[in-house]
Amino acid sequence: MSKPANLYIRLKQSILSIALLWVIGGGAPTLGQLSTAADTVIVNARIHTVNPQQPWAEAVAIGGNKIVAVGSAREIAARRGASTHVIDAQGRLVLPGFTDCHIHFLDGSLSLLQVHLDDARTVAEIQRRVKSYADAHPDLPWVLGRGWTYPVFPPTGLPDRKYLDEVLPDRPVYLESFDGHTWWANSKALRLAGITHATTDPEGGSIVRDAISGEPTGAIKEDAADDLVRRVIPLPDHKQMMAALLGGMREANRVGLVRAISPDGVSVRGGDFRILDVYDELRRSGQLTVRFDIARRLQPPTLTRDELREIEAARDHFHDDWLSAGKAKFFLDGVIETRTAAMLAPYADDSQSGRLLWDPVQYRDAVRELDGQGIQIFTHAIGDAAVRLALDAYEDAQKVGDTHDARHRIEHIEDASAVDLPRFGKLGVIASFQPLHAYPDEDILKIWAGNVGPERAQRGFAWHSVASSGGTLAFGSDWPIVTLNPWPGVQNAVTRQTTEGDPPGGWLPKERISLDDVIKAYTLGAAFAGHREKTEGSLEPGKLADLIVLAQDLFKIEPTEIAKTEVLLTMVGGKVVYQSTAWPPTSAAATEAK
Repeated sequence: MSKPANLYIRLKQSILSIALLWVIGGGAPTLGQLSTAADTVIVNARIHTVNPQQPWAEAVAIGGNKIVAVGSAREIAARRGASTHVIDAQGRLVLPGFTDCHIHFLDGSLSLLQVHLDDARTVAEIQRRVKSYADAHPDLPWVLGRGWTYPVFPPTGLPDRKYLDEVLPDRPVYLESFDGHTWWANSKALRLAGITHATTDPEGGSIVRDAISGEPTGAIKEDAADDLVRRVIPLPDHKQMMAALLGGMREANRVGLVRAISPDGVSVRGGDFRILDVYDELRRSGQLTVRFDIARRLQPPTLTRDELREIEAARDHFHDDWLSAGKAKFFLDGVIETRTAAMLAPYADDSQSGRLLWDPVQYRDAVRELDGQGIQIFTHAIGDAAVRLALDAYEDAQKVGDTHDARHRIEHIEDASAVDLPRFGKLGVIASFQPLHAYPDEDILKIWAGNVGPERAQRGFAWHSVASSGGTLAFGSDWPIVTLNPWPGVQNAVTRQTTEGDPPGGWLPKERISLDDVIKAYTLGAAFAGHREKTEGSLEPGKLADLIVLAQDLFKIEPTEIAKTEVLLTMVGGKVVYQSTAWPPTSAAATEAK
């Protein structure tokens, strides 16, 4: 045989050998082979991938900002080189990084700097906190805060300005309720806003008045009325917004969030869409540690050409993995606690059934127009009438428009009609829930359930009903309405009980979902909701290296312990953006490949 023939045979054998090594190594060549080593490997881990083709793994290899391999310790060992950064997970649970599918990030970040009333259970405690904050910040023109709850003010559930006047009569005070649908002003704030007994209620909002005198009580309902006060409150400057957003991202990373989806808007109060340039500045300077999707809120009565142009311009300009915009947000109704959610029948203790904030015809027309432009739509719909209108409008748009993968969303869905629950799966509408909104405390069990009545209360926050009929769940927090920490939400979705274990067996236990499904709703379901399931949401080769390492294994503890979960490490795009002080100092250190 000639030398060229022998050379051909040897070359062929070499190629076959390399191919065999590739197969044996699961696509992971060793250091002596053709591929370069990974930048980072995480070993000695219990990795829940959320990839149904490979649910569990022991190790993961990362190259640049993406995952290059997921598999056994042996397979990933082949990816280690002399300069590979090795993270020893020490047997910890590793998950894809979480996405918060409904968060008001600027508002939440600014709230970190304001009065916190989330756990204040009495008027006296609220007064103490407001006075203490005001004394500590004498230079602030307004005292702002949030988090008060309706049960603090029996029997109406609404506050009165006199309580704030007692502790701070000479400085304006303005406090947002926990759900972001009611506000509480003192007399000074009302005077600065020009709100008197003669002020008429704006369309879509109301100024609560004393039944005898007709004077404003200080309670303000819904955004349209809130704008009357908000317009006289100085907006934060650029420096304040930058500092707030950096603080918000640190907090988000600390609890395991890697992406935030803001269904926010533009109004007098502003929002995330209004400061896209600030987010872009952070992106260009490499300071973003959370990925953002941001929508623009649309104001009734109708969609305008200017609004549509702004959305399209944002979509054209912001569309990378870090910052994306070009989506639309509607508010169809209010909330059940204040009887402003739109219901198909009157409230149990009222002759009214709430009301829609958009005319149904104009809302349908706007949905059809946006759908035709390929713009994804978010619709706030809490009551069963609002949920039905949103589903009807989305279905109508599907019938008259070109077929495309819209994945329009409905936000909150607190009390949908039984006949509408299967429509989410049928129509391909994303069900965007916030599990902690269903926390069965006094607000839910007494005020919420009491307002809708026993029959409708049985349909409350129907996670399992939507999922079991083929609907896609996407979970979030609604921060600053509740904490952005997802772990109490994870626990509540699994148990539907308070941290004290009430009620026994859970509130509406038929609507609980499994831990696997909850994690998916914060990861792959969230990615699907944002048209990103091919690049995010699970730990598999080719996807972004966004992951978290937890201090406890959620699959090995009691469900009642999930809320206590701490994140030890958060990685976004292959970079560690948060590391807990509880993380052993040597575990994330670079080690020599063995």
